[in-house]
Amino acid sequence: MNSMLFLTIIGILSATLRLATPLIFATLGGIFSEKSGVVNIALEGIMTAGAFFAVLGAYLTGSPWIGILFAIVGGMLFAAIHAYLSIHLMADQVISGVGINVFAPAFVGYLVYKFFGTPSQTSAVTALPYPSAAFAKVPLIGPLLAELNWFVWIALILVFVSQYVIYKTPLGLRIRAVGEHPKAADTLGISVYKVRYLSVLLSGVLGGLGGATLSIGIMNLYRENMVSGRGFIALAAMIFGNWKPRNAMFACMLFGFAETLQLYAKSFGWSIPGEFYAAFPYLLTMIMLAGFVGKTQAPLADGVPYKKGER
Repeated sequence: MNSMLFLTIIGILSATLRLATPLIFATLGGIFSEKSGVVNIALEGIMTAGAFFAVLGAYLTGSPWIGILFAIVGGMLFAAIHAYLSIHLMADQVISGVGINVFAPAFVGYLVYKFFGTPSQTSAVTALPYPSAAFAKVPLIGPLLAELNWFVWIALILVFVSQYVIYKTPLGLRIRAVGEHPKAADTLGISVYKVRYLSVLLSGVLGGLGGATLSIGIMNLYRENMVSGRGFIALAAMIFGNWKPRNAMFACMLFGFAETLQLYAKSFGWSIPGEFYAAFPYLLTMIMLAGFVGKTQAPLADGVPYKKGER
């Protein structure tokens, strides 16, 4: 194989995996939340919070690993707001999520100015390192593996961990039970409120990791609007994957590839406007939703508030 072609293929594959990673984290978060019966439109806002707090943590401590912990806490805080509104107050879950999506960028924008003195962008911080030394010597695929940072490996591992937890453990059974038949689950002694709170908070953890992937995994700073609709694309991937982690992972790969085309458009020499490549991931999202909504099965109680003792 021509060496230039080989390097191009390696570059496309590695870019696809890197760009799919934040979507994988967010999609897994959406799956846990919706499997328990809570619609989480707030993933966009949670990712925004995670992206900023990851940079803030790395900036204050000098360690991107501490930045990840900040991202997790930041994601959980915004998820906790959504959980309280949706579960405790039984507010409309879509409206709650939209409210967080509006509030998060504004709040983060204020914090950016407060800590960094600029209105829309933070200072550069230390990015998460690549485990290149450990993988670069692997025959044939070494160059591909060397281009993948730790976020990619963590995301891929969590896909299979999530699949196992949801379908093979007592906790997963409880999550699915309260998302399908909360009244029956309550009758059996399962606390619907606790399971839903746990699931939404876990969604915040994963959404925060997705945001951190963008800021200290792909870039080394936070920039206004850097999430750029990926939270909504993650929801589309979740639907396309029929609320199953492994299926959703492949949907995220497809969206990651669509975004990669934008990066390699000029090298292909195709006479297609660059704006088309920029819009392609979002166009693909609409096509997927139009084609698969109604053909996939959401949890029966997804989006339905639960009130204990109500018949």
